[in-house]
Amino acid sequence: MKFAIIADIHGNLEAFQTVLEDIKAQKCTHYACLGDVVGYNANPKECLDIVRAMNIPTVKGNHDEYCSGDNALEGFNPAAAAAVTWTRQQLTDDDRAWLRDLKYMRMVTSFTIVHATLDAPQRWGYVFDKLAAAASFTYQNTSVCFFGHTHVPVAFMRDTMVRGGTYSKFKVEPGKKYFVNVGAVGQPRDNNPKAGYVIYDMNDATIELRRLDYDIPTAQKKILAAGLPERLAERLAYGR
Repeated sequence: MKFAIIADIHGNLEAFQTVLEDIKAQKCTHYACLGDVVGYNANPKECLDIVRAMNIPTVKGNHDEYCSGDNALEGFNPAAAAAVTWTRQQLTDDDRAWLRDLKYMRMVTSFTIVHATLDAPQRWGYVFDKLAAAASFTYQNTSVCFFGHTHVPVAFMRDTMVRGGTYSKFKVEPGKKYFVNVGAVGQPRDNNPKAGYVIYDMNDATIELRRLDYDIPTAQKKILAAGLPERLAERLAYGR
């Protein structure tokens, strides 16, 4: 089995289509989605329609939760609040119900998927360092767990201690646990604007990070045309 693990699409249709084409070219046989299908970018409905049609294991992200509800957006930064408010208007009642019904965590064959953390997945904590990863390892019952939310690809490994860092491709070794951020399809934040996703080849026991150029100018023009904050368009070019 060869899984494509995608996360944080965030309504970026240009990035998502490029990733899907690469997934086919890499001959992946299965998919899993780590949430935040919507939010920030200008094609939330189109991206959500694609994910729903694919009928793949998907967990709920924080923007999926915000955009499928009607709660007040107190404490949000203005750009995020504007994007959530606009995105809510683009989704049907059925879309919003589908997002609301997503689970915070799922098992997929022999690995786990979650958007944020395993210790408190509904609180949307960020895992940037070994200490935060250690908290999730305490609750990890599989050798591999994939997560998103930070938009920064990093892999943590626990054997006798927790180690972590950037990666391109590595082997999954028996007796060790891996907590792996797959990066973001639609809004990378590691100073690399290329769309990101991961291939988990279960036959070869390898995890590979893929980075792809996509049509950023078109995605930016759509954001501005929709009346979304200019900053959301600008950041795509810089990957932060």
